[in-house]
Amino acid sequence: MSLKQLTVFVENKPGALVSITNTLAEHKVNIRALSIADTQEFGILRMIVSDNDTALVTLTREGYLLKTTDVVGVKIGDQPGKLSKALAVLDEAGINMEYLYAFMSRTEKHAYVVLRVADNAAAEAALTAADFHLITDADVNKL
Repeated sequence: MSLKQLTVFVENKPGALVSITNTLAEHKVNIRALSIADTQEFGILRMIVSDNDTALVTLTREGYLLKTTDVVGVKIGDQPGKLSKALAVLDEAGINMEYLYAFMSRTEKHAYVVLRVADNAAAEAALTAADFHLITDADVNKL
């Protein structure tokens, strides 16, 4: 049930990010969530997109170094403490989380969060057992 995340290695120079976003736009790929971390020489762009296959093919063709990673998407109520509750579920299940970032959604009552964890299946089982709704690629395509 995990989501497909694209990780793109981006040269840290003017215009590099706009080149990627233009390429995706030209191929009708919407970015649904993203995170970027940088160093002096390069950045790591993580994205959830509307059409992973098209993004992968077109960015590879443009010469970008990228990979696909399975991540967990979870729907969290837009109330104080809800993120903390989801993170506590993972902590109590002994699941290590490497990073997380927020997800763009079209609802005012929920936030979508992308989680990179050590064990997707265990995280999904723990979150589901705690009554959290997991997000699928089909859900992303509906946004």
